[in-house]
Amino acid sequence: METKRFTKNDDSFICAACGNEVPPLGYTSRNHCPKCLSSLHLDINPGDRAAGCEGIMDPISAEPDPKKGFIIYHKCRKCGAIRRNKAAKDDDMDKIIELTAKQY
Repeated sequence: METKRFTKNDDSFICAACGNEVPPLGYTSRNHCPKCLSSLHLDINPGDRAAGCEGIMDPISAEPDPKKGFIIYHKCRKCGAIRRNKAAKDDDMDKIIELTAKQY
């Protein structure tokens, strides 16, 4: 049986990095805080909650993508894994622009 590469998981949560109350996104899975852009290392594939690490993932850089807007790169404080995620429309754009100048 084929494993899904994407599982919709759009629950609200409290950001582990800044304490912000994060509402569901509504159109796809929410994976990071729109205020500080931090995430948690929960997934192997989007929404599957199968990683087991649960470390805080800090935003380390971002790059523009002509089809997806911006892509944010996160690095896990606990295990060092680097993951990428599409920016959401309510993300702090000033922080994303700051990240575009950084290289991971």
